[in-house]
Amino acid sequence: MNRLATLSEEPFNEEETRKLSKKSHAWKNWVKNLFFSKKSDLKILLSVLACPLFPVSLQPIQSVLQVCSSSQYILEQFKAATGCKKLEKMVVKNIFATGKVSMTMLEEPSLSGSSAVVVAAGATHKGCFVMWEMLPNKWSIELVVGGHKVLAGSDGNVAWRYTPWLGSHPAKGGVRPLRRALQGLDPMAISEAFSVAQYMGEKEMMGVDCFVLKLSAEQNDLADRSDNTAETIKHVTFGYFSQKNGLLVYLEDSYLTRIQSPGGCPRYWETTMGSKIEDYRTVDGVMIAHSGQTHAIITRFGDNLKSGPTILRMEETWMIDDFAFNVQGLSMDCFILPQDVKSNSLEEKLKQTPLFPLDR
Repeated sequence: MNRLATLSEEPFNEEETRKLSKKSHAWKNWVKNLFFSKKSDLKILLSVLACPLFPVSLQPIQSVLQVCSSSQYILEQFKAATGCKKLEKMVVKNIFATGKVSMTMLEEPSLSGSSAVVVAAGATHKGCFVMWEMLPNKWSIELVVGGHKVLAGSDGNVAWRYTPWLGSHPAKGGVRPLRRALQGLDPMAISEAFSVAQYMGEKEMMGVDCFVLKLSAEQNDLADRSDNTAETIKHVTFGYFSQKNGLLVYLEDSYLTRIQSPGGCPRYWETTMGSKIEDYRTVDGVMIAHSGQTHAIITRFGDNLKSGPTILRMEETWMIDDFAFNVQGLSMDCFILPQDVKSNSLEEKLKQTPLFPLDR
């Protein structure tokens, strides 16, 4: 079977797509429209902010001897502050949340001596989402913004995502939690995820004195998320826990991907996301964050970019409308994989058609 051409990320219509007979032409048009076309703003926002996955899979709670004493202390403070022990007694089977989001492409400030491309501020796109979790490792989310719907889910073995421009496709690498859930919505997942974190010291964040914990994706996990044209080089996360109240107040992660077509020069994509987590409220005796703000920066650079690195900045503001534990009627049927993801033909297609960094 001949190798399929790389999927174009440009929002072409069908007539325009047929005209792109060469992969190099498709790639150049994709890059051009991704960074310079106003009509692609919403597509980029949804690719980056809608339903990114956390860098690492959930780990079983480690014993005190296996974890740095400082990290263990910070997590114990967090569990006490959020009421995780009460969650254990409640025997939580599922979590439900609905909320509103607002996404905006920000203007890149002009810096003296910088070759960064100036990207004008775009329109604000508003929408909503609904998220379900069935512990452990089963989750789904449906997010609608500006008339476009993005879906994602996990049946406990395979994570997948649906976008209007790629359809349904499995996420590369092992099953990982939804990053949105770790923005203060699932204290148990936060505790488990950071159970193997490295203590990095103290730092002031947004005027709050914080303890800092660091998580890094293992090399074998990064290899699983790579293919023959795109290599995920690193993915690290920092959690900032308030020294005063023990709550997670900021979550930051970044990942670097190397793209190289046969005969071409390598290009690198670095995506950094930082989320301010606030407005903690009590739900059934457990502290749940009800609002926050995420800033994302995408930097594209490489040896053959004459104008220097290209930078995109975007922002999402979110607010929780409703949150509940142990909703009746939720079953395994809610987490069944889409038929397209199950199909062997699509899996074969995905092996031959690399996903671009924004859709990983």
